[in-house]
Amino acid sequence: MQPMDNPEIETRLLDDRIGRDFPLPQYATDGAAGIDLRACIDKPAALQPGETLSVRTGIAVAIPPGFMGLLAPRSGLGVKFGVVLANTVGIIDSDYRDEIRAALQNRGKNPYEIAPGERICQLVFTPATQFQLRAVQEFSRNTKRGTGGFGSTGKF
Repeated sequence: MQPMDNPEIETRLLDDRIGRDFPLPQYATDGAAGIDLRACIDKPAALQPGETLSVRTGIAVAIPPGFMGLLAPRSGLGVKFGVVLANTVGIIDSDYRDEIRAALQNRGKNPYEIAPGERICQLVFTPATQFQLRAVQEFSRNTKRGTGGFGSTGKF
């Protein structure tokens, strides 16, 4: 599949600070797959070890049919501080139109302070296909791995 040239997603800015005090959501580099979303909070929020907090991003998007949005954690927050998405990956369906929120969880050993406007997660757009499930007794195509299960391809 070839990438589309500069496709657009209708985006509602739900917080007046976006574009004024906080940068517009954007890709950090030309090769980035995800758009950085920011914490649209009024004051710093302490995230204690083991705690989960739903954080506003201040935007809503109109994803076209046949696509979905994926919320992914920022690797730097996870590696350096243990702050990740509580559900590991968030799925935004093409018919969802409300504000995107990120459920941040502190899996680290120390409290973490989320600053207003801080980059907290990434939004990735990708194709999504709905399949009809068809019940069968056996699969029509076998594979080398077969029913080997988790870890069956070896440690390395």
